[in-house]
Amino acid sequence: MPKVTVDGQEIEVPDGATVLQACEQAGKEIPRFCYHERLSIAGNCRMCLVEVKPGPPKPQASCALPASEGQEIRTDSQMVKTAREGVMEFLLINHPLDCPICDQGGECDLQDQAVAYGRGGSRYDMNKRAVTEKYMGPLIKTVMTRCIHCTRCVRFSEEIAGVDEIGALYRGEDMQITTYLEQAAEHELSANVIDLCPVGALTSRPYAFEARPWELKKTLSIDVSDAVGANITLHSKGREVMRAVPRINDDVNEEWLSDKGRYMVDGLTKRRLDKVFLRKKGGLKPSTWEEAFKEIAKAKPGKAIAAIAGDMVDCETMFAAKALLKACGSSLLEGRQTGMDYDVSNLAAVNFNSTFAGIEAADAILIVGSHIRWEAPLVNVRIRKAVKRGAKVYILGPGWEPTYPATFLGEDLSVLSKLPKELVDVFKGAERPAVILGGAGLAKGALGATLAAADKLGVVKGDWNGFNALHFSAARMGGLMLGYAQKGGMADIVKAKPKVVLSLGADEMDFKPFADALKVYIGHHGDKGAHAADIVLPAASFAEKDGTYVNTEGRVQFAEKAVFAPGDAREDWTILRAMADALGVSVGFDSFAELQAGMIADVPALGEEGLADLGKLPKADGKAKAEGAISAYPIKDFYLTNPIARASAVMQQCSAELLHGDELAEAAE
Repeated sequence: MPKVTVDGQEIEVPDGATVLQACEQAGKEIPRFCYHERLSIAGNCRMCLVEVKPGPPKPQASCALPASEGQEIRTDSQMVKTAREGVMEFLLINHPLDCPICDQGGECDLQDQAVAYGRGGSRYDMNKRAVTEKYMGPLIKTVMTRCIHCTRCVRFSEEIAGVDEIGALYRGEDMQITTYLEQAAEHELSANVIDLCPVGALTSRPYAFEARPWELKKTLSIDVSDAVGANITLHSKGREVMRAVPRINDDVNEEWLSDKGRYMVDGLTKRRLDKVFLRKKGGLKPSTWEEAFKEIAKAKPGKAIAAIAGDMVDCETMFAAKALLKACGSSLLEGRQTGMDYDVSNLAAVNFNSTFAGIEAADAILIVGSHIRWEAPLVNVRIRKAVKRGAKVYILGPGWEPTYPATFLGEDLSVLSKLPKELVDVFKGAERPAVILGGAGLAKGALGATLAAADKLGVVKGDWNGFNALHFSAARMGGLMLGYAQKGGMADIVKAKPKVVLSLGADEMDFKPFADALKVYIGHHGDKGAHAADIVLPAASFAEKDGTYVNTEGRVQFAEKAVFAPGDAREDWTILRAMADALGVSVGFDSFAELQAGMIADVPALGEEGLADLGKLPKADGKAKAEGAISAYPIKDFYLTNPIARASAVMQQCSAELLHGDELAEAAE
């Protein structure tokens, strides 16, 4: 480890560190525009200049200079100060004076660094250059005259997303950043370039001119659009969530967020259920809480009551419903609303055991029945990293477009019993082999066969467990931990013929088998579940309540309440508590704290944030076989997978334009 001196302070830095990293380790702030920890080094902006001895008597770009033994680095000399002022002056030569009307105002690196390192005045009085606008789709607003050519967006698209959609045209002062043929950026992570852009060249189109950062209340939350559990911050103004931005968590989402998780929040204010509804004469009519609870009590369900959990409910809601059913003498709980019925006697078999950070170290990966780009775009990013390090990827299922080289093995599940020789050889030589079983594989009953195949391929070695189940519902792992899984899945609930069915935001289930039951929908959007219900009780969305969520790797995380629910809507647990009174049973809690305490007593793992210990992988049944073929994946439209996204105008536009190729309507149309 080389020793260097930074402004008179001697420090030891890791091998391969740059001078910029050495300065940061010494506690010095180095300005930068093009350098980013997760992207390759470009050395474009020259803002990070420092003085280094031994070396030429001139300032050097610290981001691209390796730290070596005996270097003397100065970050505060007159030479460095003058050089940075000169670089800033050049950067501002063509930058427009847009700050008062620029959406980046208040969180702009160029503003901050111009104040800290700039001259305070410009000597340039010629005309500024102008760049024609580019179209980057419904999510990204461009004002490319502001662009300083840091190329962060280009490097993100190529290196992280794996989609070569953004690049540079021309040279010198004529250089322009644009998308290929000026088409929309069509990948699932496109809007991360907005966070990366250090100026106002790329900003959020839906959020344009909506608010300033200092007006917003910031609340720590969890993305519920998929099962990755990306850490986000909800920015709200009054009673409305204005935007969602990613939080840094290296174990989960690093600092990225899928476009759906970022932009579906405008759906929180649309198609909302803010009144109680009762079905009368074939139609849903506004009603009152008292009347609704009387109707439920009138049904006298007794033990014949079931609860179906949707994809986005928190653990507290599921536990409250479980407590209500237990008090009624029922155990008809199910969270796999689309009909899956895999074995959950051992939760390690349905968990992402290698963890997201761990999958980056895998050197051979078999994906069974998962369109990972749509089911978990942030896991796809991790697999791409593994491929860059030399991993081989094999995919069993219908073809889709991966962002890395991959071999498709066809759609027939019999491949799991007769593994191709090439695959077996690759896995034999792998130190950290991994198998990922997705929703389509689970739906086809391939869990046992995949476990057997994983056993043959040796994916469990020492402290490495490479068997992974990839769910795509934010509530799935929490539901499984709380017992929301009948042995025969939804079929068992149908056979039991319940008199009352509680749908906890379950919008993807088929309500036809429950035609004779009283269907009570407790949810927040007027979606499929509400249309099929006899009684609609308006509830809070994930942004309007505190709650615990468990992601697909068994990581327990807590989301905070950002805003209040609209109208008569109430937090789910309070609705279930009031329903217990109407049914004349006791559930054992009167406050959220009591509810949480009861939940943690029932499942202690839910009381501690972090990875839950779900035990060891069960022994594989060597005779288990999977039959049939995977003909399709569960997610048909990446942008419209849940009621919030389906209510979002932005997500609807993305679906129409990016997936279905609808032309944009002209003003006259």
